[in-house]
Parts: sequence; C-alpha cells; structure tokens
Amino acid sequence: MGGPYAKKRKHRSTNRPWESIKVKYRRKDLDEVDNDLKPENAEVLLNQEIDYDLPGNGQFYCVCCARYFIDENSLTAHRRSKVHKKRLKGLELEPYSIKEAEAAGGLGTYQTAKRRRVEDPLDKADNDKMQ
Repeated sequence: MGGPYAKKRKHRSTNRPWESIKVKYRRKDLDEVDNDLKPENAEVLLNQEIDYDLPGNGQFYCVCCARYFIDENSLTAHRRSKVHKKRLKGLELEPYSIKEAEAAGGLGTYQTAKRRRVEDPLDKADNDKMQ
C-alpha cells in the first residue's frame, strides 16, 4: 500500500530542550571554586547581605559546592552528603594553570598536580562561633 515515511526535516535545536536546561543549572568549575576558597573571598560569600531572590535569602551558602540552601538543617545535611565529600576530594588537586599547560605542551618541565588538604570554610566558621 504505502511506502516508508519520508524523514522529517526539522531544525535540530528545537528537538533538544535539555541543552538549555544544562546551561541553566550549570555550577561553578573547580578552578572557580578554588578562587572562592581564598580567605578573603570565602569571608564575603559566607556573610552575604539578604537577597530575597536566592534560596534562604542567600544566608546558607556552601562555598565548596557553590550552592544556596533554604535553611541551616538542609545545609548541615548537605555537608554530610556524598556529593559534598566528593567535591572536597576533587578540590584537593591544585587547579590546572597556564604554566602547567605550557609545560605539558613542551615549553618546560611538566610536573603532576600536587595534592593538598582542603578545609571547608564552614567548619572554620563553626569553630569560631563555638569559641
């Protein structure tokens, strides 16, 4: 009776809505978070002004994961979670630098990234409150 249907010719961008969602929920990369972990930047991020557009009015922020939470309980539950612990482990390696990229390309001697100890700034803040 009838033959096979003809292939529909549509623009592909209209058939992939998850690409826009991926951009919408994008988190900071590890090198950006490493910059936030510096004491002067972490202090500003932990003591933000009230912003009614953010979850929890911007008062409950995890610097390591770059996430806002609605209350103290959800923040403490997040700090015990596997997601937070994996993020801390990922931050133990030094971030990739331009000098390291040039050395890997043959413009110097390449040395592998060193491991370091990363402490959560929230732990420091909690210790300061207790004393």
